[in-house]
Amino acid sequence: MRGIGTGAGELPSEASSGSVEAFQHRGVSQEGVGSLYPYEILVIIDPRPTEEEVAALLTRLQDTVKGLGAEVGKMENWGKRRMTYEIRKQREGTYAVLELAAEPPVMKEFERQLRLNEQVLRFVTTRVPVRKRARAAAKAVEAPVATEEVV
Repeated sequence: MRGIGTGAGELPSEASSGSVEAFQHRGVSQEGVGSLYPYEILVIIDPRPTEEEVAALLTRLQDTVKGLGAEVGKMENWGKRRMTYEIRKQREGTYAVLELAAEPPVMKEFERQLRLNEQVLRFVTTRVPVRKRARAAAKAVEAPVATEEVV
């Protein structure tokens, strides 16, 4: 089965080397981080590894995404859960959620690496929308300071 929202033909030919260095040479610099967008990634991991092995895998995933230039917010391990249907002949999966902030090209490379990882059964990436109220509240706090009148 294919990953959610992915096709086998979507991998770019220039990313075939599979290394972080090849990704960095395509124009994404880690030092000049532009605007980071918040993302949430739900990962379903093969249920056969032990809890220690799952924790090690999640740590490796965090290190990988940090190495690509993203900021990891938090990671939650939801444990084993029964799935609605079989994925690779497995009825259960270990669910984990990663919250991070990254640029879109970084996320595309991380998703490519998740597809190549045989322990990851399925994943879905969601870009978390920024609340407009939070932006309006920040502007309201700045406005009185900037518009002081001297009488």
